[in-house]
Amino acid sequence: MSTDRFPLPQLDGLPADIRDNLLAVQSKAGFVPNVFLKLARRPEEFRAFVAYHDALMLKEGGLSKSEREMIVVATSGANNCLYCVVAHGAILRIYQKDPLIADQLAINWRKAALTPRQHAMIAFAMKIALDSRAIDDPDFRELHAHGFTDEDAWDIASIAAFFAMSNRLANAVGMMPNPEFYLMGRVPREKKA
Repeated sequence: MSTDRFPLPQLDGLPADIRDNLLAVQSKAGFVPNVFLKLARRPEEFRAFVAYHDALMLKEGGLSKSEREMIVVATSGANNCLYCVVAHGAILRIYQKDPLIADQLAINWRKAALTPRQHAMIAFAMKIALDSRAIDDPDFRELHAHGFTDEDAWDIASIAAFFAMSNRLANAVGMMPNPEFYLMGRVPREKKA
């Protein structure tokens, strides 16, 4: 079994802006995702990673937040990234209100309950993640046939490429998902009193 090769830093030892960011995440989610703590050991890289992540995943555009997470889960499954499959699978289950979709995408996206549009999107993302040198005009025509614009194609490619990097880093440093992620979107959330 792989071990966590780099210890997580303590919140009180981090720069104030990063500590505040992590405390805000903890307040909303109930815990601090290990990816943020792991990256916080290198503050400049943390800031750059979070800024690019947010630019890709939180922007308005032709892709829904759910579709963006589908790309992450499918490509992370192909890259065998336990952290991203589990963490982003939880987010996807919540967005989709579907406890099955993340597992389907991570294991065999071709058998997942996808619309034709989503299938075309994931096929393009998988090609970016696994064989980007083979991307050609027919790949874009297929996206266009399903209503995606060139800007949407850029977003799909950027998300797949960003998470390919993230998958590789998570695997290299032995990043493990927080236990909280495993049940998110699978069982009803406890009501706060």
